[in-house]
Amino acid sequence: MNPRDATAAKRDNTQRVIEVSDGDLPLHCPLPRHTDWNSHPRVYLEIEGHGEALCPYCGTLYRLKGKPVACPH
Repeated sequence: MNPRDATAAKRDNTQRVIEVSDGDLPLHCPLPRHTDWNSHPRVYLEIEGHGEALCPYCGTLYRLKGKPVACPH
């Protein structure tokens, strides 16, 4: 792993706002790429409708890059 990527990955799980893409859907917290991926139970977050979702466990705010996508359900 590139040292710059490792630094970004470490920083990613300490940020309170994280941008995600449609490739991260369905969204859950914590994300597997976070160094604290087992810090709390996995919780799925509905982000498609509003473009933002707040984790009830750790308070991380996720923002969907670009326009919110339509929910397929």
